[in-house]
Amino acid sequence: MTGKQIINIAGTEIGEHRKPFIVAELSGNHQQDFSLAEKMIEKAAGAGADAVKLQTYTPDTMTFNLQNDDFVIAETDSLWHGQNLYDLYAKAATPWEWHESLFQKARSLGMIAFSSPFDESAVDFLESLNVPCYKIASFENNDIPLIKKVAMTGKPVIVSTGMASLSEIDALLGTIYETGNDQVILLKCTSNYPADASDSNLATIVHMKQTFDCPVGLSDHSTGIGVSLAGVALGACLIEKHFVLDRSKGGVDSDFSIEPEELKLLVSETKKIPPAIGRICYGGTKNEQQSKNYRRSIYASEDISKGELFNQHNIRIIRPGFGLQPKYYEDVVGRKASKAIAKGTPLDWNLIE
Repeated sequence: MTGKQIINIAGTEIGEHRKPFIVAELSGNHQQDFSLAEKMIEKAAGAGADAVKLQTYTPDTMTFNLQNDDFVIAETDSLWHGQNLYDLYAKAATPWEWHESLFQKARSLGMIAFSSPFDESAVDFLESLNVPCYKIASFENNDIPLIKKVAMTGKPVIVSTGMASLSEIDALLGTIYETGNDQVILLKCTSNYPADASDSNLATIVHMKQTFDCPVGLSDHSTGIGVSLAGVALGACLIEKHFVLDRSKGGVDSDFSIEPEELKLLVSETKKIPPAIGRICYGGTKNEQQSKNYRRSIYASEDISKGELFNQHNIRIIRPGFGLQPKYYEDVVGRKASKAIAKGTPLDWNLIE
């Protein structure tokens, strides 16, 4: 069994030859402020995002409340170096009692709203809210029981593939397909925060499409929108970016999140890419035909008498392009004018003996 090539989420088709689907990830950038979360959704809608995504977990569904080394972020280059996992998740979690209101807010603004469940209880909760699809986060893409639970809802499953090997992606897809669910979008993802552009390896998007025969998008943790635009050019059908109103005011993911104006630019620029790729074309498009008039051609550069020899002084290759093509210049030099020619006249063969 293979997946569908076009995935329909709440009436929106996602896949090849469709406009890129743009998802604004709220994550914990709401800073536990419900009014801020609502404003983020309003700004995401105003920027033209197709969807907003939440994360559904509690610190207890994510980890243990322990202080030993296993549960403290040790990497010195991490944004969260030295933080205890439980405390970090407590700070970043979106309260479950917010979900229904935030989903309704997004829908009222014309956006699709969904979430990433991080354990099976979150799936049950999200099912009670009738979400239209699910997202599996990179760090959960090896949680086969969770993936099976999500797949059995029969709803589209979006999976970030960060850190997953080919065999692990094959296994998670097998788990989904075995439930009879063929609605899968894989996301190329680099699970660094922020991710350096040089680690993005976007060529993998093309390989994933060929290997797994399903739609492929990009979960982009780099700064700015350049990597996302490149991803769309390589065939990404969905772009997920973390979103924040103002990076300078903080938020757990603010360092690699985009602001409203950047999101607006991402939406507008990604729309241009599929039609810009177009088809193989030489010789100019239909809309370029008029421009051909302003290529170079051969003109009389001074008055020329009948019988006078054409030479480098009395003819020139200039714009516009109504005369003989420049490739005939050497053929014309040394031949005689068949009649008197005024300066500025485009040469044609009737003027040449």
